Order: sequence, then C-alpha cells, then structure tokens
Amino acid sequence: MASKLERFAMIRLLTTLLASAGLCNWLPLPAHAELDVVGLKGAIARSLEREYPKLEALYKDIHAHPEIAFQEEKTAAKLAAEMRALDFQVTEHVGKTGLVAIYGNGEGPTIMVRTELDALPIEEKTGLAYASHDKTTWQGRETFVAHSCGHDIHMASWVGTAKTLIGLKDRWRGTLMFVAQPAEEIGAGARAMLIDGLFTRFPKPDFGFALHANGGFAYGSVLYNVGVGSSSSDGLYISFRGRGGHGAVPQATIDPVMMAARFVVDVQSVISREKDPTEFGVVSMGSIHGGTGANIIPEDVVLLGTIRSFKPEVRAKMLEGIVRTAKAIAAMSNAPEPVIRITEGPKAVINDPGVLGTAEKVLRAAFGDKLKLVPPVTPSEDYSEFISSGVPSMFFRIGVYEPERVAAAREGEGPQLPPNHSPLFAPVPRPTIETGIEAMTLAVLSVFDEHARKKE
Repeated sequence: MASKLERFAMIRLLTTLLASAGLCNWLPLPAHAELDVVGLKGAIARSLEREYPKLEALYKDIHAHPEIAFQEEKTAAKLAAEMRALDFQVTEHVGKTGLVAIYGNGEGPTIMVRTELDALPIEEKTGLAYASHDKTTWQGRETFVAHSCGHDIHMASWVGTAKTLIGLKDRWRGTLMFVAQPAEEIGAGARAMLIDGLFTRFPKPDFGFALHANGGFAYGSVLYNVGVGSSSSDGLYISFRGRGGHGAVPQATIDPVMMAARFVVDVQSVISREKDPTEFGVVSMGSIHGGTGANIIPEDVVLLGTIRSFKPEVRAKMLEGIVRTAKAIAAMSNAPEPVIRITEGPKAVINDPGVLGTAEKVLRAAFGDKLKLVPPVTPSEDYSEFISSGVPSMFFRIGVYEPERVAAAREGEGPQLPPNHSPLFAPVPRPTIETGIEAMTLAVLSVFDEHARKKE
C-alpha cells in the first residue's frame, strides 16, 4: 500500500495534469499544494479566448462614450449589468456614481479589486475607428471628453478578471469585492466612496489590488514598486492682491501681475535650493488668471498649481517654503498679504510588503522577466485613500504599446510614445487587456492561496 506521502504526490500530479488539460475546474487543490501557475495560466487563457470578443466590445463602447468625474452614470450602469450577469450583488450610486459588486464563495478573506470610471476633459486625436467625439459641460464650459489615461482598459480588465475568477471559483474561498470608483482624475472619488460608507455598509477588505495602464512600456509587461509607488498631491491656490490702475501710470498702482510673475520663478528656488536634491518634489503652476485689458493693471491675479512629493517630510518643507515665498513677494511690493490655500489631495500609494511578496512570487512564475521592478511614478493616485483606511494592497501597472515601437522610441529611432493624458494615447487593446486580466487574476488567487495555507 502506498504511503501517505506517496498518495499525496499522486494526487498532486493528477491535479496538475487535469488542470493543464482544462478538465478539473471542479477539483480543489490538495492541502498545502503550491499554486499551480502553469495550470492557471492555461485556464485563464481558455477563459480569455471565450470571453475576449465581448470584453473588446465593452472596451470600445466605453472608450467611444466616456464620462468625466462624477458624471459616470452610463459607464457605471454598463459595469453594473456585467457584474449582475455574473451573480454579483451590485450596489450602485456609492460615492455618487460608484458601484460595489460582492461575490461570496465560502469562508475566507475579502479581497477588493478596484477600477476607475472617469475620463478626462480632453479632445481625442488618435483617429481610431472607436475614438470619442463626445462632449460635456465641465466647470461651466463645453469640452470634449476622452479616455486618455487608460481607465477604459482598466474597466475591461476588471470585468474580465471577475469573469475569470468566477470561472475558477473552485480554486479559492472567500469574498470578492469589486469596486468601480468615480472621479479618480480629480482625486475625489475614493474619498467620496469612503464617506458614503464603503467600508461600513460593505465588508472592509482584508486585501486590495488595483492596476494602471502605463504609456511608457510594451504590452505583456507588468510593472511594480516596492514601497512608495506614486506621489502625494496638493492643490495650490494663491491670490496676489494689489491696487489697479492705468498701465501708463504704474507708480499709482500695486501690480499683482508683477508679483505673480516673480512668484512663478522664485518658488522654484524652494525646489532647487531648500529641498534635498536627491528627494523628489515638484511645484508646477498650471494656471494664471488676471486682468482684462492690455493697458489696465488689475486688482488681483490668481495662480493655480500642483505640489507633488513622495515623503511627508519633503512635502512639509515644500509647503512652508511656498507660503513663505508668496508672503515675502507681497511684502516686497508693499501689497496686502496674499490669500493662500493649499488643498490636501491623495497621499502616496505604498505597496504592502506582505501582499507584494505573496503576489510577486506568482507573477514572477507567470511573466518571468516581463515582471519589472520600476521606480515610483510622479503622478498621483487616490487609491491611496483605501490604503490609508487600512487595506493592505498591491498597486501595479501594465504596458500598452507594441514592443518594437517601445524599443524604437527608447533608442531614438522612432517617434516618442504618447503618454497617459496625451490626446494621442492609444493602447493596443487585446494584449493589454489580456495582460491586465491574467496579472490581476493571479495576484488575487495568490492571496487567497496564501491565506488558506496559513489557516491550515
């Protein structure tokens, strides 16, 4: 008679062979067996072969009909219908236009997978057959709208991951919490969902995952960070107040245009001379408003900008320097103290070491050298709100362009790649979406598997 160890080995071998042949979706893994990455990749590939045409149709529909922050009613309704068809329990209008989809599958951890819903107020210039030509009203004016950041890729991957995990539900135990978040582009949607009871009306996730398309890498690649993955973001508003008058009689005025111009230049000394040059920190002024005519010195000028950093201590030093510089410039002009408002935005996304370590092993086995450790990115991401609320998470990125095109651009032999937020941003749909689904599915399964091991 075979020993206990021999029987276990036989069961393990049978499980692997059946999984590779696609014949054992009903057969649970034996106790303590390692996650069968090869078998899972095969099962995911078969699922994608069946489901991809529908996912591409969804992607192109969302791409062609984008909606901006807190206006994503139709987009959310499309995703809600997809999730209800998979027997998720769906709640709409969480945080105004967000949705939460829950699927329970026995005892185990609750794992959150997040996508964003919103597009950008920008005119698409890709020339794609499914390009957006939609317009909306944004901040009081009509504007074009386009998915120029990749959120449509995220949504298609999100739905595809849900379909794949349901098809593999014999391989995991626990609860899926799929969250579709509004208004990521303005850094307000995650907070709106939390205020609306995301983690009180629904289970608070034990772990969380999110992905983002990256315009600098080839499709098929998966990119991750250890620790900090993105910057914190603060909004800057400054109103320099002066005394208006005739442009030909400047001595009778206090010129706020001069103050604003001086500030735009002088504030960069905070970055170049006060901040440690080895630490990341940026102050960028994106808007200056003041005056009505060429020969009129206005009463005031308003500046709007953004402040980005990785570390809290660097942020604090920058904020102090910005305020001090603005006040000093007003004092130099004998002007009233400026009105300064710094609006705190999303914090840095920080990957949890435990979640990252668990998922990294499985993703490395699946993607090999296409899994790339990269430096943190400087744009911000309000998924950090969920992390700050106590959800250990992994945030990763996926490439979007043809490998040969990426290589040519890096070697200076081809045109530069359109980055996220460019009107020319145009991911290659199928390989990008399929990579997103495979990576996210495996990441989620890795954590379910690790939890089951610890429980045993």
